[in-house]
Amino acid sequence: MATTDQQHGDAAAAAGREAMAHYDACGLCPRQCGVNRNAGERGVCGETSDCRVAAITAHFGEEPPISGRNGSGTIFFSGCSSGCFFCQNYQISQEHLGRTLSHDELYNEVQALIARGVHNLNFVTPEHWWPHISVLCRRLRAKGVFLPFVWNSSGYFLTEWLDQQCALIDIFLPDYKFADAALAHACMGDSRYPDLALAGICRLAERVGFLRPWDDSGDICASRGLMVRHLVLPGQVENSLRVLDNLAREIGPQLPISLMSQFRPVPECGRRGFLDRMVAIDEYRQVCQHLDDLGFTKVFIQPEFGDDNFLPDFSADRPFKGNPPPTGPAAP
Repeated sequence: MATTDQQHGDAAAAAGREAMAHYDACGLCPRQCGVNRNAGERGVCGETSDCRVAAITAHFGEEPPISGRNGSGTIFFSGCSSGCFFCQNYQISQEHLGRTLSHDELYNEVQALIARGVHNLNFVTPEHWWPHISVLCRRLRAKGVFLPFVWNSSGYFLTEWLDQQCALIDIFLPDYKFADAALAHACMGDSRYPDLALAGICRLAERVGFLRPWDDSGDICASRGLMVRHLVLPGQVENSLRVLDNLAREIGPQLPISLMSQFRPVPECGRRGFLDRMVAIDEYRQVCQHLDDLGFTKVFIQPEFGDDNFLPDFSADRPFKGNPPPTGPAAP
């Protein structure tokens, strides 16, 4: 007769095979490209089913209830299905910097990250790697790891996957980039983004509630809930105002919001001659004022133009200059 451990191991293996089968005809994102990533085909995200990761690090540039004092345990995945040409992480989303990790290698590196005392595990650009992430999350929980899991998303998601994700993920940090369908099409080639993002955010508000506990000092880290991020784009104030209007109307001003000023034009912006400058101070202040006028109170406002120390260079050993060198038992 099989032992309990064997039974658990068999069940975990079966769940892993079932999860990985989602790559056979990939439909993990709204692109629904249907390629067989398990056979080495590359999806619109630019990736096969060989999991590739650009960085695994304690990151201090997130909002205070996410970074806390010890940092957020971020796993930056390679590739992206959104394809925004202005992506601030273009080195990994479009140039596909990263290294291939097996399930065991990913698990071991994440355990080493946990040993540094991070407050949570933060999956960045996760949608197209959900099978790997789900296997990792279940394995960590089975080993007694109960740190919050964070879904750090572009907001380009399908609501039909959210029920699965809500069963394993504790904190959701989706972007809501575009309320303007024409702008979404110009930037990422899909005018459906505004509707998809808003529908997903509304579903998450119902399923997991708002980010809690709420503490803007970094002394107490969040353990559950939703916070929406919005990056103000140069020359696109009306888009930002509509984003806030939609959130206030559909969810309400109790929703936590992080309003970001950190946009920097990447090389593709210059080639296109679009979004090829920084956000003006007056543009950002106008959006901040609208946020206040709508009655939002749980908000994070960045310093105007953000902090260059947290603009990433994923070709460097330390992608974020603002992060302190690793210390403790997992330090190299």
